[in-house]
Order: sequence, then structure tokens, then C-alpha cells
Amino acid sequence: MKSSADTRKPYTGPIRSLVLALDVGTTFSGVSYAILEPGEIPKIHGVTRFPGQEHVAGNSKIPTVMYYDGEGKMMAAGAEADTPSMLSLAEDEAWIKVELFKLRLRPRTMKLNMNGMRLGPLPYRKSAVDVFGDFLSYLFLCTRNFIRDTHANGLSLWNAVEHDIQFVLSHPNGWEGAQQTKMRRAAVYGGLIPDTNEGKARIRFVTEGEASLHACVLNGLADDVLSGSPKSGFLVLDAGGGTLDISSYSIRAQAPLVIEEVAPPDCVFAGSVFVSRRARELFRVLGLEKLKNSKYGTPDAVDHITKRFDETTKRLFRDKRDPQYILFGSPLDKDLSVGIRSGQLRLSGTEVAELFEPSVKAAVHAIKAQVEASSGMIKSVFLVGGYANSAWLFSQLQERLQPYRVAVSRPDTQTSKAVADGAIGFYCDHHVSARMSKFMYGVEYLRQYDSADPEHVERKDRLCELPSGPRLLPDAFDCILARGVKVKESTVFTRKYCTELTSLSLLSVFEVEIWCYRGGNTIPKWIMRQAEDFSTLCLVRADLSPLSSSAEAKTGKHGRVYWNIVFSVEIHFGLTEFRARIKWVDNGVTK
Repeated sequence: MKSSADTRKPYTGPIRSLVLALDVGTTFSGVSYAILEPGEIPKIHGVTRFPGQEHVAGNSKIPTVMYYDGEGKMMAAGAEADTPSMLSLAEDEAWIKVELFKLRLRPRTMKLNMNGMRLGPLPYRKSAVDVFGDFLSYLFLCTRNFIRDTHANGLSLWNAVEHDIQFVLSHPNGWEGAQQTKMRRAAVYGGLIPDTNEGKARIRFVTEGEASLHACVLNGLADDVLSGSPKSGFLVLDAGGGTLDISSYSIRAQAPLVIEEVAPPDCVFAGSVFVSRRARELFRVLGLEKLKNSKYGTPDAVDHITKRFDETTKRLFRDKRDPQYILFGSPLDKDLSVGIRSGQLRLSGTEVAELFEPSVKAAVHAIKAQVEASSGMIKSVFLVGGYANSAWLFSQLQERLQPYRVAVSRPDTQTSKAVADGAIGFYCDHHVSARMSKFMYGVEYLRQYDSADPEHVERKDRLCELPSGPRLLPDAFDCILARGVKVKESTVFTRKYCTELTSLSLLSVFEVEIWCYRGGNTIPKWIMRQAEDFSTLCLVRADLSPLSSSAEAKTGKHGRVYWNIVFSVEIHFGLTEFRARIKWVDNGVTK
């Protein structure tokens, strides 16, 4: 198979444009972009130079970290916030360090186990959306400077495209419409787009799993899949700092390349940051027990040892039979009673393996669930993302999935920038034509009351009567799309409803609530508004007041005048961003 770059079509737009993919990761972030020239095949570039990384050539990622002063002003970000001089200045000025803020945007249904650790405080008068917006703004500024300085005529290039830049924001598979809305608000706050409908339309979203898929295709990694049985599928595991994003696909056509999801995508909080958190807790316990009478038991020392564990041991660990040494001090640091020699803390390989175990177990469990959901189609796993560089994670996945005849491979290209590059691939190539519904979606309707049904009798106190006479029960669930259904991008789901209004003034603010049910595959009869399994996906509003002139007044059961209004709810589920609208017919014209 040729890579996407070889099969990509020329850009068909009328004028030069620019698309930026901003990958804000839990621990590290990066940017890729493509300059779109009419008639030319787009080429993906990466921002490989950030402030604070001048001494490192070609580094495409920066830490997702910021410092704020007491007034809520951002003072440093990215690699600049991680330099020794900035760390000293932050301590002297009592600045607030903000990290892991992406986790604050998570859906409330996704539980987060921090092992007793808490997310740090937000800066003064800043919300999680504001902080996310500040970091987007920083990435955008770095990208602008990089393009201006790197490309020939970079300044004139930027000036020509800056008012119509297209953005692709990637997010975990588990993020939903509410999180996309927050990210779009953050983009407005950060100055990437104006707060207008036109501005907001310049933001597109892609899941990290689907972006990683496109990165695999970009690098020709699906060759083996294409050469195998057309019924075989493959899984992309994007192992990042915060989440493991798991997506399963099969290839339906090769020219052009058409790919479809074969199982609902999954997302679990089991990224590399949780290995670090468990390590820090281990060092804290060691500090309380073994190191309490030494200078190595202080909170600052524990933080430093954890940082060194992140930079060395976590990345290099590969065999639990070998003892591990965390170099955190100078050769003069020595305390044999607590296992410190020549500035190194000794841990057994088994102790380090236990730090990884919850993460490895979560990955294996999620992959096995995907294999089952795809009816055994999945035969290969592509491991990408920053955490994919862990030799231990890679070897454990290979070992534990081998009995299921699932092969695990890892690209030799830079896996850590897969999401940013893949997000541009998603924008340019758009290989995925069908996606699996993750949950069940529907709307509330009024169900005809049946006095012989015990469930109905139990809800009798909530009975309502329409002007025309029927006695109905609220909160009935009408399922429009079940879980695990393959939905093509072009598919539109439509349901027709009717309601009776006693005042035409209500037409000006007509609303329909779209509900999401996460409780499994059995369609519930009723919406349980307080249950965790139910949540509002979105609220669709429409001004139906133009119907006032054509609506026909009727007289109801008790002499009340009412109007019968017929409308349809139209939902697009097959896109990376959920869309819904209300349709109605006014004087024979559909609106």
C-alpha cells in the first residue's frame, strides 16, 4: 500500500489556505500543519522549534505545563516553563504551576482515580476552559512564529492566510459534544477564532484514535492489513499521558482507501501519568518509612526523584528481573540503610513492574473487549503515542495478547507526534467513512397511559392530558440510534413528532432535548433523569413562529383552543462532531 501522501489528491480550494492541528496532550503537546495551495498536493509539516528548546534540534513536543502569577496572568508555558532558571523564578515569585488541566474537561461519567492525589488549584479567576484557551493561544503563537521564520516569504504567507485558518483539535475518544463545546470556547478565549458562527465553523474535531489511524496510514503501516484477508481488522492504541484511546477498523476498499470502524471506540484513564503518580506515592511512602530520618524524605526530594523516574526509569524499564536505579543526586549522595548509593535509589524490577500493572491490565482488557465487539475481526494492534515508547508496555501487550493471536507492532517513526500529523491527515484524506455508535441516543416523548400496566400506574401522579384528550406519561424514551450500530457519514436519522400547543407564542423558543443512554444494549422504556446512565447530549432550539400564520386552530376536549404542530428531529451521528436540527413544513416548504 502507498502512504496517504502518495495517494492524496491536490487541494481544490480557490485560494491558498492553512490548516493547523493542535494536539494538547495531558503531559505533552505538539502542532502539525499543511499549507494548502490550489492545485497542489498538501504536505504535512511539524512545528519542530519551540521557545526553551533551542538546544534540542527537531523536538516536536513540549510539556503541557504553565505558570501563572497571583493575578491569574500566564508567565511561562511549555518548554520555557521547564527550564532551571524558570523553576527558580517561579519559586521566588510564588507562581502557580498548572498541569494535567486537560483532565478537568473530562465527561462527568468518566471516573478518574488519582490514587489519592488531587489536581492542583486553578489560577486566580480562571476556569479550566480559560486555562485550556491560554495554552491553545501559546501553541498558536509558537506556530505563527515558526511558519514566519521557517518558510520562504513566511511573513507574507502568514498575512495571506491568518484570517481564515482552519483548525483541527484532537481529543480523547471518550470526549463528547459537551467537551467539544468547551474546546471551541477555549479557542475563542485564546484568540484563535472570533466568537461568530463563521469563526466557530473553522474548528473541526477528531478523536485521538482516528487521528492516530490516519498517522498509521500516512506511514504505510497498514500494508500488512491490506495484504491479509479483507475480513481482518486492526486496532490503533494511542497510549498517551492521560488516556489510552482504542479504536478498531477494517479496510473496505483500497482505491480510494475506505476504512470503517468495526467496534465502538474506547477510552480509559490509564496513561503514563498514572504510572508516575503511583511512583510518586511509592516514593512518598518510602519517605515516610525508610527515608524519614534522611534528607531524602522531604516533599521536594520526592518530587525530584519522581521527575528523574519519569525521565529515565519509566522510559527504559524492560525486565522485572533486573534491579532499577533512579539517578537523582550526585555521586556523593549515599545512604546504604535506605538503598541510596552514588546518588541512585535502588528499586527491584518487581516494584517497578507493579507501577505499570494497572495500566497494562486496562490496555489488555480494553483490547480484548474490542476483539469481542468486532466478532474476532481484529488481528493486529498498532501502538502509537508517547507512552508507546515504553519497552515494558510494548512487551507486556505482545506477551499477553499472543494467546489471542493478536499481533502487536510499534512504528519505528516518531509515534509521539502521531496525533498531530494524523489530524492533518484526517483533514486532507478523510479515510474513515463509517463509525460505530458508542452509546444509545434518543428523545423524550409522551407515552399513552395504560391503566393495566403496573409501571404506568406507578407513574400515575405524573399524568398529563393533551388538549385533544389523550392521557399521557412523560419521560418515555424513543431510541433513534442504538449502541454499536455502524453509521455512515452521509446517514441522516429522522423522526417525526407532533405536539399540541395552547399558545402560539411558545413557537418562538421551541426546544427538543437529545438524550444519551450509556447503560448497555437494552433499550430503556423511560428516561431516568437523575441516573448516571442518562445525560443530555444537546438541546436543539428552533424558532417556529413562522408557523403561526399557517397553523390551524382546533377546539379540544374541554373547549380549550389548541394548535397541532408537526416537526421532525434530524440527527447526523456519523461525523466526528454530533449535529442535530429541527425540520418543519411551512406552507408546503421544508425549513
